[in-house]
Amino acid sequence: MNRIEKLLQEYFDYLEIERNRSLKTRENYNHYLKRFIDTTKISDPEDITEEKVRAFRVALARGEIKKITQSYYVIAIRSFLKYLAKRDIATLAPDKIELPKIAQRQIEIVEYKDLERMLKPEGKGDLRELRDLAILETFFSTGLRVSELCSLDRYIDLERGEFTIRGKGEKLRVVFLSDNARRAIKAYLDMRPDTDSAMFVSLTKNGKVLGRITSRAVERLVEMRARRAGIARRIHPHELRHSFATDLLLNGADLRAVQEMLGHASITTTQIYTHLTNKELREIHKSFHGKKRG
Repeated sequence: MNRIEKLLQEYFDYLEIERNRSLKTRENYNHYLKRFIDTTKISDPEDITEEKVRAFRVALARGEIKKITQSYYVIAIRSFLKYLAKRDIATLAPDKIELPKIAQRQIEIVEYKDLERMLKPEGKGDLRELRDLAILETFFSTGLRVSELCSLDRYIDLERGEFTIRGKGEKLRVVFLSDNARRAIKAYLDMRPDTDSAMFVSLTKNGKVLGRITSRAVERLVEMRARRAGIARRIHPHELRHSFATDLLLNGADLRAVQEMLGHASITTTQIYTHLTNKELREIHKSFHGKKRG
């Protein structure tokens, strides 16, 4: 193992232990930085130069990798360089690397009328339908990520209608259940025949509980409910999180409050929703546009 490989391992341990990053983050950074090191043939921190970083970025761009993915590589390289600088190890200064400019991300949401159809009971009243409705109501009420929803335990205070969730970076935040979500969860749990601690479980075709639900199972049930609701395009659970944020902002919620409820580390991330929800601009357009017509 050469010096750079040893430092990479120490950096990954630092991310996981001292920065409290998830194993998934560690895996991603390992992928990005290993590719950088392997491509540039770097064996020592002093070998990292602006020219080598630039050549690597050109290779990524010519490899038809999406701009957003290219930025992940650059962020990982800068983070590693900051770690080396913190340890006073001679290498390229991280501020020598500029992040690529990324076009504002266009988000997709589930339109309210479509969401209402997805949430409409089909009349079966069995455990699977009650579970699916409880999952959809929980998504729309809390804005949870899929992994966060899957990690929920059933022993929450439904009467209080709020609970704490541990999200990205092990950060804690409080989320709230609407009356509809509370009723849906209670109806589902009342029919559960088992004592499994998981809030949401996978089921066999006969309704037998198999244990904690997986992210992929949640994705499948959302896709299925969307198809049954007559939605032509594919719906991902994350769009329900987008719908949660958009609904709050459309109804006048403060951007900082929405940031906290979503668990965003930076308000810049939350601002992607503002182009959908700027009520003031909409009212100005309505008041002043096309007044001479009709």
